[in-house]
Amino acid sequence: MSSSPTLDELITALTCLPGVGQKSAQRMALYLIERDQSGAKRIAEAMLSALDKVRHCERCRNFADASVCEICSNQKRSDAMLCIVETPADVMAIEASGAYQGLYFVLLGRLSPLDGIGPDQLGLELLEKRLQHEGVEEVILGTSATVEGDITAQFIADIARKFGVNTSRLARGIPLGGELEFVDGGTLSRALIGRQKFDM
Repeated sequence: MSSSPTLDELITALTCLPGVGQKSAQRMALYLIERDQSGAKRIAEAMLSALDKVRHCERCRNFADASVCEICSNQKRSDAMLCIVETPADVMAIEASGAYQGLYFVLLGRLSPLDGIGPDQLGLELLEKRLQHEGVEEVILGTSATVEGDITAQFIADIARKFGVNTSRLARGIPLGGELEFVDGGTLSRALIGRQKFDM
């Protein structure tokens, strides 16, 4: 506890960030207040702007400033390939690899009945409409290499099969139990190039 309740509130607020404990939050807060107040104002303004403007793309469910994101509206992207991922962070990771020029569908989770996450929460009705009407030829399953990720991948592969859409899975250069957002660009690039037909 400091002698400033306002500073204490800032420190407490910073602990909501992943991997940031009390000590790290205290160091960040003191640095911003003592040495970089203009940086602190930039962070505050950017956060307020993001909270006000960022929404989910109506087509792929990724983050966007408009109703349709820049990836979905990019005419140079191939609409024959649709990469299914769990989070917007996964899209960022794949985009950083530079190895993929198709479109995405973001599940915003993975099937987990114990946590109350079923097909409705993952937007699979919207996915079915895209597979039925948008000329998708291949679905690339980019779910995590976990039990829930594998179950989700199988569920989506079954949906794709109904519409005669081929399915492949990112090659297992991604470590078992790994999350896409933590995989380096080179590994992701190889995983995309080495994807295999999905058949469980």
